[in-house]
Amino acid sequence: MQPELNLPAPYTPHAGFVTAFAACRMVAIVRGIQPAEAAEHGRALYEAGFRLIEVPLNSPQPLDSIAAIRKVLPADALVGAGTVLSTERVRDVRNAGGELIVMPHADVDVILAAKLQGLACVPGVATPTEAFSALKHGADALKMFPAEQLGPAVTKAWRAVVPAIVPLLPVGGVTPDNMGPQLAAGATGFGLGSALYKPGQDVATTRANAIAFIEGWKRTHDARGAQK
Repeated sequence: MQPELNLPAPYTPHAGFVTAFAACRMVAIVRGIQPAEAAEHGRALYEAGFRLIEVPLNSPQPLDSIAAIRKVLPADALVGAGTVLSTERVRDVRNAGGELIVMPHADVDVILAAKLQGLACVPGVATPTEAFSALKHGADALKMFPAEQLGPAVTKAWRAVVPAIVPLLPVGGVTPDNMGPQLAAGATGFGLGSALYKPGQDVATTRANAIAFIEGWKRTHDARGAQK
């Protein structure tokens, strides 16, 4: 049984993030998407079941893509940016209609900027020190990055000290068929990259990949339930 541990500061996650994450515990990352196609890909992801969509800022005109996706999706989806490296970019994302800030690192200034502007924030962490610092400054979930380096053994060790209420999301190398070991170790969800979306792919491929991930998630959970 996990020990009862208190976080360094009260854990009060963003309400919109809690709702979206409860509906689907996977974040769709659409790195490299073009603004003209963003809305249709966003619709395909939503229709498949996704409620958290991230446009990395190293994509072409990412703020335009965020605005386009936000405009066409219902309010229960959370749309935002990844690869957010500065407080200025947090403001830009908010002005584009984004509600979610995802980072490859755990810069506390960026986390604080996101929270002060009412946005959900998922910083990237690679050590327990970074994880607890991020939570202290308001992180809503922890992006374990890169997941190829932080395997199930690391996730299990982290979960022994990170309270179960805090989502742990491995990001990197996740496919519909390899989620089981991380979930068994204590991961709560995932960020999905190139196995879900590659620049230039058509909407039908995005829809098919999204459905495959939703089915993979359900299949993994059914298998875990049968083993208990």
